[in-house]
Amino acid sequence: MLQKHVKDRAEEQTSSMNTKQSEAIRRLANELHRLNNAVIAAVDSGLSVELQRGARHHAEGGYWGDLMIPIVVKQA
Repeated sequence: MLQKHVKDRAEEQTSSMNTKQSEAIRRLANELHRLNNAVIAAVDSGLSVELQRGARHHAEGGYWGDLMIPIVVKQA
């Protein structure tokens, strides 16, 4: 269900984008799906996972994106 939600949202957002932007958002959606699966696998293996912003990337024109780092905790 989470995969469908991410894919549907990405498709909605690409309708007003140029080709380069559409390709970038589709790639992001695919990678987020892979990341979510990795988080699920880590949690199922007995770890707690939190994603935090580690930095923010800025580009010309005022565009920015958050870069994430995992905080992983193994329960005692």
